[in-house]
Amino acid sequence: MTRLRNYFLTGFIVTAPLAITAYLAWSFIGWVDSWVKPYIPARYSPDTYLPFAVPGFGLIVAIFLITMIGFLTANFVGRTIVGLGEDILDRMPLVRSIYRGLKQIFETVLSNKADMFQKVAIIEYPRRGTWSIVFISSEKSNEVTEKLEPEVSKTVAVFMPSTPNPTTGYLLYVPRSEVIELSMTVEEAAKLVISAGLVAPERLPLKKNGKKVAELVEPPREEGGRAAS
Repeated sequence: MTRLRNYFLTGFIVTAPLAITAYLAWSFIGWVDSWVKPYIPARYSPDTYLPFAVPGFGLIVAIFLITMIGFLTANFVGRTIVGLGEDILDRMPLVRSIYRGLKQIFETVLSNKADMFQKVAIIEYPRRGTWSIVFISSEKSNEVTEKLEPEVSKTVAVFMPSTPNPTTGYLLYVPRSEVIELSMTVEEAAKLVISAGLVAPERLPLKKNGKKVAELVEPPREEGGRAAS
């Protein structure tokens, strides 16, 4: 019975991620097809000529249309049309705020120049001696950092994710000297947060500028064993 249980658990560990991934991919394809296929003329749809439905055809059409819209927007005529459309949206009070916020988020996330969430670090939070994983969002100056400059020499914006859902969390402005960068990737840190510490990457002892974290937190000691002032 012990062997059977181990075999079952091993098979479950192997098949469960594959099954969940396939289910999510299939559900996404079906969701896109349900939105796009009703607008495809019957003479252009393969479902009209085949005895069975072709999954993913709506997704292919959607990708093609989005690519074509991007191609047309890149030229002068497309930019002019987009500009006119944005001017119309700017005159709508509620829609204007939603559109501007969503556009800024997508431009920041999808831009090749975006540097958000490329570094992982730890900070001392929520109390001294307790450390939390954070993603460094931005080190650029803004109104918040300028207001803090008289008291703090340099601050950075970090995002502290929640467990087990890393899409929610807190935005914190922390002194740069209190942020300790890690060598793990963003994907590895996300797995660590989602698994509540169960899936941790194997790394060498964490160091910064040749010092371990303990040396950064604890004051140096003299030869007699007392802490240096």
